Amino acid sequence: MTGQRQERERPPESEGVFPPGLTARVELTVTDVDTAQAVGSGDVPVLGTPRVLALAEAATVAATARRLPPGMTTVGLRVELDHRAPTPVGRTVVAQARLAKVDGRRLLFEVTVTEGTTTVADGRVERVMVDRQRFVDRALGNS
Repeated sequence: MTGQRQERERPPESEGVFPPGLTARVELTVTDVDTAQAVGSGDVPVLGTPRVLALAEAATVAATARRLPPGMTTVGLRVELDHRAPTPVGRTVVAQARLAKVDGRRLLFEVTVTEGTTTVADGRVERVMVDRQRFVDRALGNS
């Protein structure tokens, strides 16, 4: 439509949908496919940093999954992660995410990954709430 501006429905704000303090945890028992050697992030047979990050992100997704409005999802925006300790194959790591701050559609999580009493990794993951279909359409060049 020439000369007319199409109004798009704005995604809802995250405030009220996701209260700060929301938490979730996920576990992973490290196997050979999770090692730095297997994922291409190094040549040692311990849990690779990309898998640590994926586990931390999975915890943030789990924290929001049951509260998402219909048609909405969250996507990763920014990550700060310190991988502090190696984890050998056979050990179980636990990622915990806690929603620390909500700013409009942005969600800031504090994440920790532990193996027993050892902190394997910690940091922050920022996600943003988006309209799922619009996001996929844009990614595929359909908008």
